[in-house]
Amino acid sequence: MPQVELVRDVRNQIGECPVWSVEEQALYWEDIEAPAIYRWVPASDEMTTWPMPSPVGAFGFRADGGLIVGLRSGIHFFDPKTGELTFVVDPEPDHPTNRLNDGKVGPDGRFWIGSMFDVPGVEREPTGALYCIEPDGTCRKVLDGLYVSNGLAWSPDGKTMYHSDSGGNYIKTYDYDLARGEIANGRVIATPGEPEGRPDGAAVDVEGNYWSAGVSAGCINRFRPDGTLVEKLELPTPCPTMCCFGGPDLRTLYITSLRRNPELLAKFPTAGGVFMMRVDVPGLADNFFSG
Repeated sequence: MPQVELVRDVRNQIGECPVWSVEEQALYWEDIEAPAIYRWVPASDEMTTWPMPSPVGAFGFRADGGLIVGLRSGIHFFDPKTGELTFVVDPEPDHPTNRLNDGKVGPDGRFWIGSMFDVPGVEREPTGALYCIEPDGTCRKVLDGLYVSNGLAWSPDGKTMYHSDSGGNYIKTYDYDLARGEIANGRVIATPGEPEGRPDGAAVDVEGNYWSAGVSAGCINRFRPDGTLVEKLELPTPCPTMCCFGGPDLRTLYITSLRRNPELLAKFPTAGGVFMMRVDVPGLADNFFSG
């Protein structure tokens, strides 16, 4: 079992969306509720924080520099040097009870982001959807009827897309058309049970294995492309949210977590921190949005 280390005791309410910059050798992630985006350079231990004006669901790197960010108010470009946000498009202008959630840049330079019902104290409804943001800024709805859109990742050849619904409790794969950015032939490959936890954010390694955060079970689950559970990695935090591969050799798995459950804080005081473990198989480098 790999040794798990707490690397940043940031105590995020909902830490999410870890993304590794190969060029900067830096880890980026977010706290949805702070709301803020963070950057940490392991070699120097330098930390930078950028407050956001509304809950931040996900973000990715842009080929032209800066980030593409999904806020409650829609999709924006963000310039970390100036702090400037530039509005691009609002995928859900008619859904005030939703917020944007898990997202990731695909291997073709498109930005994919999902949504979820988000009204405190109200039972969750399947009003979520999955959207594709084209390099020219146009937005397409690809899936709907989701509880919590999550788990986006692509196979090493880019021809398979992974997606999960944390509320529906399933992981699906789709055939992915790299030229058109379209999905087809969706099939459920796994329905994790209570021991594995609800499937949250995920990443894929160079062998095509899918590493999924079991947000309700304190673990990372490694699945083969056919959905076979290969390994369950226990963590010292009860609610991991997402993982990504980083480090000079892309063999460091970074894991974000959340801190919203007060009943668990006495036992897990570092909940909401960022954790890491060394793994045998390297992961895939994060992609860049082409727009």
